[in-house]
Amino acid sequence: MGETGRRSLKEKSAAHILPSRWRGRPGFRRLPGDGKWIRWYAPACVHVGLVLTGGGARAAYQAGVLRAMAEILPRGAMPFGSICGVSAGGLNAVFLGAWRGDFEEACHRLRELWLELSPERVFRTDGVRLLGIGSRWMRDLSAGGLFHSSRINYLLDATPLRDFLHERLPLADLRRNIASGAIRGFAVTATSYSTNAAVTFFDGAEDIQPWVRATRVGVRTQIRLDHVMASASIPIFFPPVRVQGAWYGDGSVRMTAPLSPAIHMGAERLLVIGVRRWREPDELQPVRRPARRDVLAPAQIAGTLLNAVFLETIEADVERLEMVNRLVDRLPASERGRSPGRLRVIPALVLRPSRDLGELAGDQYRRFPRVLRYMLTGIGAQAENGSDLLSYLAFEPVYVGRLLELGYEDTMARRSEVEEFFGEGRRAKGLLRA
Repeated sequence: MGETGRRSLKEKSAAHILPSRWRGRPGFRRLPGDGKWIRWYAPACVHVGLVLTGGGARAAYQAGVLRAMAEILPRGAMPFGSICGVSAGGLNAVFLGAWRGDFEEACHRLRELWLELSPERVFRTDGVRLLGIGSRWMRDLSAGGLFHSSRINYLLDATPLRDFLHERLPLADLRRNIASGAIRGFAVTATSYSTNAAVTFFDGAEDIQPWVRATRVGVRTQIRLDHVMASASIPIFFPPVRVQGAWYGDGSVRMTAPLSPAIHMGAERLLVIGVRRWREPDELQPVRRPARRDVLAPAQIAGTLLNAVFLETIEADVERLEMVNRLVDRLPASERGRSPGRLRVIPALVLRPSRDLGELAGDQYRRFPRVLRYMLTGIGAQAENGSDLLSYLAFEPVYVGRLLELGYEDTMARRSEVEEFFGEGRRAKGLLRA
């Protein structure tokens, strides 16, 4: 085979394997047969909002998804106009929002950060501290108020996580990216313990207006580390965080509409990365076989409660978005312009795990620090039980690595959907109230 033939074969192979990385024509794909180049990606075509949900250590899955997207999309700047996060998803969101390089570099570095994590870098695991917290709980619960007001309201000291993020999150660059227009808006949501409402702290373009709904509000402010820590502070497990004099906790507790902030910031399409496997209808039917145990372990109850807080709201909000999109799409074009609240159709691509992330954490129990493992055993969290609970706390390299790889594989398996979602001509016209 001549040099020209070998080069042609090599070019076609490269274009087939990674069309977005064809160096001579970024954002183009060569059609088989006639070899014609067609554009499939136009970065300025439409405002795509990125929504990252919560879930403790499960949020590592999102970093794997983003790594795959960095391979699918042409190399360049951030492909999202707005970035919104809640709970641990807020940690991923603020890292992306503050990144000054290209998207591929950001995703590569985000993956490295997750692999650097360990329980010791998220919460204090030394026996003295854990036993001290446990003894204070026992004193307050058994003394019946004898020692006046309780001074303990958490199980794990998250000081190491704050230190870890302080060293690695250049929040000043987030402000620079917003000021330069690299991203239109950024938002992170926390739960106010004083108002019992979800408070979305946002910063962005001047035309983005604060909002007030029944159980959620949007407040413009300069994003600081306290906002990020508050959003990821799981109640009871991690301490509340004081922000501007008020106490806040994990945003997933009261955020019933996690898609809303991105819509308020003008997103025309939504990319949503969840951390729960899609379940078929028959999986939701009541189980008729007898339980294996006479007593349900507290760890299993806690896992179910955490799933309700972190995993259910995004699914419900996506269903609501799809329903409203269908209803609005049926409106005559003449009626859409007169609809109140700037209603519009907002297509969404939802990327979910193909496997249960809780089940993947089942063998992580033995890797927990000894004292913490002892405490978890007391509530029935062991290798064969309480895997959902363990999955929120398993900041272990082995478990994190599994989620990173699964997120990558799941997204590459849906490559054609990602390309279609970001492809030229993806602009959708229509109307949705945030």
